[in-house]
Amino acid sequence: MQIEFTHHQSAHCENGVVSNLMKHNGFDVSEPMVFGIGSGLLFCYIPFLMVNHAPAITYRAMPGFIFKRFAKRVGIKIKREKFKNPKDAKARLDENLNNNNPVGLQVGVYNLVYFPDEYRFHFNAHNLVVYGKEGDHYLISDPVMEDVTTLTDKQLEKVRFAKGAFAPKGHIYYPTDFPKELALEKAIVKGIKQTCREMLAPVPIVGVKGMRTIAKLIRKWPKKKGTKIANHYLGQIVRMQEEIGTGGGGFRYIFAAFLQESSKILNNEKLSELSKEMTQIGDLWRDFALDASRIYKNRAAKSDGYDSVASQLETIADKEEAFFKALKKAI
Repeated sequence: MQIEFTHHQSAHCENGVVSNLMKHNGFDVSEPMVFGIGSGLLFCYIPFLMVNHAPAITYRAMPGFIFKRFAKRVGIKIKREKFKNPKDAKARLDENLNNNNPVGLQVGVYNLVYFPDEYRFHFNAHNLVVYGKEGDHYLISDPVMEDVTTLTDKQLEKVRFAKGAFAPKGHIYYPTDFPKELALEKAIVKGIKQTCREMLAPVPIVGVKGMRTIAKLIRKWPKKKGTKIANHYLGQIVRMQEEIGTGGGGFRYIFAAFLQESSKILNNEKLSELSKEMTQIGDLWRDFALDASRIYKNRAAKSDGYDSVASQLETIADKEEAFFKALKKAI
């Protein structure tokens, strides 16, 4: 049982799953377009949610929100289900495969056996496509991997029912109905407006204000928490940014590509200019991650390293505040 499905590698899992499912159904929608229309870009500090024994930091919308928003804005109907019983989850998956329908799944990363060991830690918001089954092996198109792979019945069940924060509970999703044409123009504007609204929100843990809150905490952690915990917390910021897939710098590049593509669709040259600016901001995020990693890996040359990376983050916050105000005006 194998569906004719073309695997396309992407920078991020949820965007890639949606883009691949759209292409399978005859709509050539890029990963950046999915991400931008789905208002995927975000920054949020979640102190009450601990992931790997450190406060959660997210650089993206909650799992599932990108597809939900994208679908609503372009006129697609989608079906989502979660399950208490693994047998029911497996039956629904097999039913879709028998109907020649590839599906998206939310899974935990820790037990994904085809992931390199260094990327396998407790994170339950990863997404992949199942496009067939041969014997007791499911055919997997994981968009962050170069090639397709497989998982056994038991291996797939284990990741579908991973425990902990954002437990997937067998989450399965797929499009069920499409319009004749996608209403991209209006969808792009709605996606940009929401992203601007959230990044400029007057809330101390969200958007640019959230970045400034984290910068203040970075300065306090060494004295308040001790070097060991401070380094662990700083490592968490970088891990969530560069490794887990919530995409601090990487998401800025995807958003820049979205603005570049949107500038042609909307015939708005200002979006093209802002695309270049966002690429530069993405570079600053990568510099921040590199300098922060030197500190928590004990390779920092400066004793005031924490203050230095905190200042870098404040600079990024200032630039993003100016950027999103300009973007709001541009549309």
